[in-house]
Amino acid sequence: MTSKHLLEEIQSVSLSMFRKNFLGVYHGSMSARTSPGTFLINKKEAIFDEITQDSMIQLDVEKRDYRWNISSIDSAIHEQIYQEMSQAKYICYTMPPYATAYALSHARLSPRDYFGDLEIGEIPVYDPGGFHDWYDRAPYEISSFFKESQCRMMLIKGFGLFTYDRDIIEMAKKIALLENSARLLILNTSA
Repeated sequence: MTSKHLLEEIQSVSLSMFRKNFLGVYHGSMSARTSPGTFLINKKEAIFDEITQDSMIQLDVEKRDYRWNISSIDSAIHEQIYQEMSQAKYICYTMPPYATAYALSHARLSPRDYFGDLEIGEIPVYDPGGFHDWYDRAPYEISSFFKESQCRMMLIKGFGLFTYDRDIIEMAKKIALLENSARLLILNTSA
């Protein structure tokens, strides 16, 4: 896959997720594995409705150079997931509002709608405990969760959603389905 094609995929999906409020201005991260030891990820200053070549940076897991300083705050998390999950081709950190809100007061998200139940099923909510050292622990806790659970989505209480997949469109679809299921659950309880 050419880097131009990869960039176009990321641009398309990130714009769609930005419009759905899954990614914010300077908030969230998207990456794609480019080789066994490298991945393309957004920079810290990326705005997800206008991803360009300049918004992305290629990182090498063997060489911690200056590029790591300008890459997303989530780069170490993406790196660890790629190292632990060989089937991960794309990774995304989003903060879909309904799913994130639902996770604040529930231990599991169990879709009660047809597509949510069929496509994603029950998702446990991970409680990270305190946030004061979360970014120090997150790379290992998130990759361990994925390795142990064999689940490709991790809904984290008060933080958001990490997900990975081999197909970027499938990954975006699952995020949208999870968000719709959470929205329906929240609307159902407020009725």
